Amino acid sequence: MSQPTDKVTFRISSAAAPYVGADKPRLERLKAAAGQVALPPNDFVLLVYYLCHDPDPEVKRSAMVTLRGLDVPFLSQLLSDPQLHPRILDVLAKLHYEKTELAELFAAHPMLSEKAALFLAEHGAFGRLLPDSADVPVAVQEGVSEEVQEEDAPVDEEDEAFRSKYQLSQEMGIGDKIKMALTGDKEWRGILIKDANKLVSGAVVKNPRMTEGEVLVIAKSSVQNDEIMRVICANKEWVKNPLIRKALAENHKTPLPAALRFVATLSEKDLALMAKSKNISSVIASQARRILLTKKQGR
Repeated sequence: MSQPTDKVTFRISSAAAPYVGADKPRLERLKAAAGQVALPPNDFVLLVYYLCHDPDPEVKRSAMVTLRGLDVPFLSQLLSDPQLHPRILDVLAKLHYEKTELAELFAAHPMLSEKAALFLAEHGAFGRLLPDSADVPVAVQEGVSEEVQEEDAPVDEEDEAFRSKYQLSQEMGIGDKIKMALTGDKEWRGILIKDANKLVSGAVVKNPRMTEGEVLVIAKSSVQNDEIMRVICANKEWVKNPLIRKALAENHKTPLPAALRFVATLSEKDLALMAKSKNISSVIASQARRILLTKKQGR
């Protein structure tokens, strides 16, 4: 394993500390590198990762063998920790991407870096995340796009009531705007989603009255607030809609790991369009092509 170019600081637990450092007994470091210490999963993998960079070649080799040999149950438990360090996650993705049982856990992990997501995509890991018929709406299974209901039509910004609320918003303080973003009606949400203050615009998508139609409009827009996209991606109800998933996959502001995950759930028709599109990320277009190829080869 090559030495990282950037310096990263890890916090070692007191239980792992006796095995860390070139000044510690070599036999103890070898014991830890071989995985012969009882520690919680996160502490264990952090210690072994650290020993992969030990100055002693034998300790280093032993630690690498241990890291490669981690089994699926242990890795599943490890990946269920949302606070797993991104550097550890990157290494595990490179070592265990072929374990199909872990593909969904890697894809869904909130700390997955764009670098690791690209690696997984290039090696076909996300292509294995095809939708389960039990979890995907019938319209998705049949390749039919769901329609947005008429009540989700865009707000008329020329309407007198809308203009009046817009004028009021110009006189409101940040606190009042956030409160209105969290509780206001559709017109208020349409105004405040465009607010320059990210706390205000971010509060809009946390409004319990948000509709899928509004979410779809936002997912298709060139929104500048990254937090908005993260909130939408994390909402399990919203992302059941294939139109929203497609819009998120195509939006350059969507976090790459989430975008790659959504591509794997789209219909072949949508994948074919994305594969040829010049208006989306080249990474997403390439992933769409890989999934299409995998589906055709599986027939």
